[in-house]
Amino acid sequence: MQAVAPAPRRRRRQAAGRGFTLVEVLVAAAIVAVALGAGLNAAGALTNNTQRLIDVTAAQWCADNQLTELRLTRQFPGTGDIAFGCEQLGRAYSGTLEVRPTPNPNFRRVDARIADDSGQPLLTLSTVLGRY
Repeated sequence: MQAVAPAPRRRRRQAAGRGFTLVEVLVAAAIVAVALGAGLNAAGALTNNTQRLIDVTAAQWCADNQLTELRLTRQFPGTGDIAFGCEQLGRAYSGTLEVRPTPNPNFRRVDARIADDSGQPLLTLSTVLGRY
């Protein structure tokens, strides 16, 4: 008689091979939470940058308007500081025109400095005006 070889044992797959363990699920949840937190932080920064851009654009319009008004009056400005107010996009801005002499007496340097309603500086726009 011939000896019969024993049948090979079949390994049973454990339950861990068919799904995720609790630790794996918790790690995945932590990664998703960190990614969502970073996304919210980036969205908040984008919102703040957008508001800053709106404020600076409105301040630029205020400064441009004041400097254009000086050009259109066709009067040579005297040196000194001139305070003014401006409203753009429903917000109030305060500004100062600083008129300074230049080495050539036929020109004046004019700086328009714009601040928001709380006094925070937003923009400085400079130009040179000549005698007309």
